Amino acid sequence: MSKYGTDIPIVYIGPGEMHISEKPVIVSTVLGSCVSVTMFNKRSNIGAICHGFLPRCKCKDNCCGNPQKCIFKSGCSGICEESFRYVDCSIVNMLKRFQSLGIESKELDIKLFGGANVIATENKNSSLIVGTQNVKQALYSIESESLSLLVSDVGGREGRKIQFFTHTGDILLKRLRRIPARYRKQI
Repeated sequence: MSKYGTDIPIVYIGPGEMHISEKPVIVSTVLGSCVSVTMFNKRSNIGAICHGFLPRCKCKDNCCGNPQKCIFKSGCSGICEESFRYVDCSIVNMLKRFQSLGIESKELDIKLFGGANVIATENKNSSLIVGTQNVKQALYSIESESLSLLVSDVGGREGRKIQFFTHTGDILLKRLRRIPARYRKQI
């Protein structure tokens, strides 16, 4: 029995991973500058979540840069072992998985989380910070794919722990408090 008093299994995904399920699963992940996009289809009760840690794939010519790892050798429109590292590839590949199940993109509820600027920086240009870049890329990809974003909780300076219920599309979110510098152990 899970900590929620149910027999629903709990799965943890880390950076660069995606989980899609036709059966009830609670998917848990912790986000700092990374982002998670969730997609849920009410008709079939199928949900998916990714954990992208870089905004854009730089290997457009041969997918992940290693043709031996690619499932499809058609550029980033293919799926390779490293696709889910990148926010742009994650969204495209999640949509492809739903399309292969007969689910159109207009039938999906989309939610976006993460992209915090958790690492202190002296750079005043926030557009160069990876959390900000991840959020911008996710919003751009969502708009480019004509998806409707229902909920987002992005940016700021605090990390997040989320739990995604694949069979309902529900999210539990917990903000992770930053520890003041004076309390951090010096290494």
